[in-house]
Amino acid sequence: MRIDLLSRNPQVTPEQMLEGFQPTARFGAVNFDNYYPNPEYPSQAQTRDTLREFTANPPQPVKRLFRRPKPVEGVGFYLDGGFGVGKTHLLAAAWHAFEGRKVFLSYQELLYTIGMLGMHKAIEAFHGYELLCIDEFELDDPGNTHMTSTFLGQLMPMGTHVITTSNTQPEHLGQGRFNAEDFKRQIQAIAERFTVLSIDGPDYRQRGAGVGKPLKKADLTALEQSAGNFVRLTASELNLHLTRVHPARFSRMLEGIDTVLLDDLVCMTDQNIALRFVHFVDKVYDLNLRFAASGEALDHLFPATYRYGAYAKKYSRCLSRLTEMLSISGKKLEQLESVG
Repeated sequence: MRIDLLSRNPQVTPEQMLEGFQPTARFGAVNFDNYYPNPEYPSQAQTRDTLREFTANPPQPVKRLFRRPKPVEGVGFYLDGGFGVGKTHLLAAAWHAFEGRKVFLSYQELLYTIGMLGMHKAIEAFHGYELLCIDEFELDDPGNTHMTSTFLGQLMPMGTHVITTSNTQPEHLGQGRFNAEDFKRQIQAIAERFTVLSIDGPDYRQRGAGVGKPLKKADLTALEQSAGNFVRLTASELNLHLTRVHPARFSRMLEGIDTVLLDDLVCMTDQNIALRFVHFVDKVYDLNLRFAASGEALDHLFPATYRYGAYAKKYSRCLSRLTEMLSISGKKLEQLESVG
């Protein structure tokens, strides 16, 4: 059944936001046992083993006679590595293995929740959780830097543990996006809260995936027959709609949808639009939706100044995920054609 995505602009209450903070469909059943480290890169197995040990034996509050237990400073782990090395898999595996109150959310969702609640109420709300798993951590501007420093500075000393993933080493956060030198103290304070676990290796999504490339419009029509609940619209229609919906609501906007079919991919020359599209692709991928598109080749989707600029890693991750999803759609089309 075809769904009208353009009519969707979900409004989310703080309570609904908190209830929904858990791994998405793609990572709903992952664990440490089904993470298969590349033996050529020992850091992958080392990171897995460190997180497995932590989740099995997290620090506990110190018991005191006739007094409330004294909280232990929250432990922080910072999973640093390129895209496609399994950082989010390990983050979700840690969430599943940890016994206690826990939330799993993206950094964008965290900022949105703090902005919706206000800092004081956000700290109160998250203080009830023993573990925060934050995916795709990055500092994009001075406001986010101050907000993050304050939030972690209030929460972690009270015993909340934090595990986060990023494509940028903590001491380099913010570089190329704003004058990070002016906020060096806050960035350093954030970095010092974490033990960095570096994960090396190539992008697993490129292994045997073939070349993921846009299809023809007729191919998208052929895919509709096995698409389940699907949306189909042009890239320009989607990008205009994404400017009206906050990125933290993208997941709810895609509820009940199985497949996204996009016509007429073209080069995105507005960075604000391009970054929202990147976040949309992240959500489509995390929700394990099927995706196919027609239009220009992926290497023409973002200008070179974007792909090699301050947000280069975001664009690289997006292109990696698009390649995988388009490759899968191409194989599905081949199956349909062989049956036909």
